[in-house]
Order: sequence, then C-alpha cells, then structure tokens
Amino acid sequence: MITRKVTGALLRILLVEDNPAHAELIIRSLEDHKVPSDIYHVSDGELALDYLYQRGQFIDAEQWPLPHVILLDIRMPKISGLEVLKEIKTSDSLRHIPVVILTTSDAKQDVAKAYYHYANSYLVKPVDFTEFMNLMEEVGFYWLNWNHHKLL
Repeated sequence: MITRKVTGALLRILLVEDNPAHAELIIRSLEDHKVPSDIYHVSDGELALDYLYQRGQFIDAEQWPLPHVILLDIRMPKISGLEVLKEIKTSDSLRHIPVVILTTSDAKQDVAKAYYHYANSYLVKPVDFTEFMNLMEEVGFYWLNWNHHKLL
C-alpha cells in the first residue's frame, strides 16, 4: 500500500495497479503536475475491493476514505480489473464512483467489456514517457477542473 498526498488535497484517487514501476510512474506524474490529491495505491483486485468495502486492513473509514475516482488496471492478480469494475458498478454504495481504466491493453474486446460494465473512461498507457506524462496531466486536470463530481 502506497499512500501519497500532494498539498491542498482535493481529490481522493484509488490507484489499482499491480506493476510497481507503473504505479510509481503514475503517482509521480500526478505529483509532478501538482494534481492536488490523496493517492491510495493497492496492488491487486482483492485489495481494491477490501479498500472499497472498508474491510480487513481498510476498516478505518477515516484513514481509508472512499475515493472520488478510481484508476484501475484490468490485468490484475487474484481478481481481474474487469471483475472489480463489475463489482463496483453493481454495488449501490459504490457505483457512483467514476472508474477510469488505465491499462496497456488496447484490445477491442477489453475496451468493449470495460464499457459494457460501465467504465467511465478507457485509457491506454502510452509507451513513450513524455506521452504518458502528458496523459496523466490531462487525467488530473479533467477530474479536478472539467468534470463535475459529487465529493464524498
């Protein structure tokens, strides 16, 4: 579990990413672009559901608050990202949380399945570092400035 805070935190982000290098790159790019946020990172689908349902090690809702947005990889150990997405979008208490798929897969079937299960966005991680950093800046800007969301 990695938790990072950027001063002036406004947006709580749950990052569900099993690749430690990708997770660090995502977190650092949001920090570099000064996206005011609290970033909570879990490394598999089972931990993501434990976090969201505030059970197990995440039982303290004050320490582990529900996120305003979820960045979710689809290729995950234990429980796949698509299974996590389905669980979120069928839960009365969680379905309002926007889920952004952030993955290396650009397979049409993965995109179709994600939207079928009500993903709010599907983004493919660029291989190029600069493009990736630009994408993360846009993600942060969109969720903070353009998107109107209900803060929990």
